[in-house]
Amino acid sequence: MTSQYSAALLYNGLGRYDEALAAAERVCEYDDVGVLGWELAELIEAAVRSGQPAAASEPLRRLSETTRASGTDWALGMEARSRALLSEGETAEHCYREAIERLGRTRMRPALARAHLLYGEWLRRENRRKDARAELRTAHDQFTAMGIEAFAERARHELLATGETVRKRTVEAASELTAQEAHIARLAVGGGTNVEIGAQLFPQHQDRRMASQQGVHQARRRLTPGAAAGPGRPRAGGATGLAAGDADAARPRHPGRLGPLTGLPGPVASRPQSATG
Repeated sequence: MTSQYSAALLYNGLGRYDEALAAAERVCEYDDVGVLGWELAELIEAAVRSGQPAAASEPLRRLSETTRASGTDWALGMEARSRALLSEGETAEHCYREAIERLGRTRMRPALARAHLLYGEWLRRENRRKDARAELRTAHDQFTAMGIEAFAERARHELLATGETVRKRTVEAASELTAQEAHIARLAVGGGTNVEIGAQLFPQHQDRRMASQQGVHQARRRLTPGAAAGPGRPRAGGATGLAAGDADAARPRHPGRLGPLTGLPGPVASRPQSATG
């Protein structure tokens, strides 16, 4: 029975709705509470998409009995998503929005992504292409991130039908680095510090930062007794060496680790020394 549910789920993702309907009908012959709610939803979607909405009416009634007894956002969200498939106009849109709102409050990410997909498909058929693209793009991105390739491909085809160009992405493609991320990675592997990496990525920001630091150092030298003598010359009291500002600039800094890829170097905390020294 579980294999039939898996088959219905897969066939719905692939858009092979007749096969999905046949598999779903077989498993719904049993009142297994563990999968019945899921399978009824698969059956309803397959029936509507295969042009047999009448075959979805009784499953929707059974699903409604189960979900309303439960009363959870997940259950009611699944019912709203299924009811939308059998509705039209404002009623359908209201049900899709309710499904997204309720499922968005749960951890059922695949169910939420499918609600976005179904809503986007409905919007496209209503000739609301701009609205459809937003929902379909959300669904496509979520399916791709979760590695659910069959439904991601279904969302991609729907996006193409709206006139949008979409790169076919698999789990491997989704993990590819952008040009900037690859550049950051190369700098980090080469031993670059956060400051050095930030300087190469944002030279204007770094120039302003260095100019600001230089101004602070000059102010410190003016306020430090004996600083006017210059670096390396005797100061008041017989001391030689760098001015206070130059000493600060010369102190070795912790190379640190690459922070979050926000584009700016992040703060690095010094490591605590071992108790054994």
